[in-house]
Amino acid sequence: QVRLVESGGGLVQPGGSLRLSCAASGSIFSIRTMCWYRQAPGKQRELVAQITSGGSTNYADSVKGRFTISRDNAKNTGYLQMNSLQPEDTAVYYCNADIDIYVKLNTYWGQGTQVTVSS
Repeated sequence: QVRLVESGGGLVQPGGSLRLSCAASGSIFSIRTMCWYRQAPGKQRELVAQITSGGSTNYADSVKGRFTISRDNAKNTGYLQMNSLQPEDTAVYYCNADIDIYVKLNTYWGQGTQVTVSS
C-alpha cells in the first residue's frame, strides 16, 4: 500500500513563508512526476507546480518567482517552498505523484494540508 502524506501547512501572515512536505511510503520502485495542486473554497483544483524525476520543473503563472518545488529521491519526499504568501494562496494543498510500484504505474494523492494566509 502506497501512501502520500503532506505536512507543513498552517496559518501565516501575508508576506510570510511555509514549506510543505510530501512523504511517500510503501512498496515504491520509483517516483516519476510529483505535483502540488491546490483547491480554494468554491474553486476547482488547480496545478501549482510539478517536478519530473530528472528535476525539470513547471509552475502556475500565479506562483512563479514565489514558490519552489523540489524533491529528495533518496527520501521519497517532495517539497513546496512558498514565499511571499498572499491571501489568494489560501487553499488546501494536495500532493500528487506517479509512482512505479514494480508491476505498474499508478497515480496517488495525499489527503491535503490547509494553508491559510491572513492577517
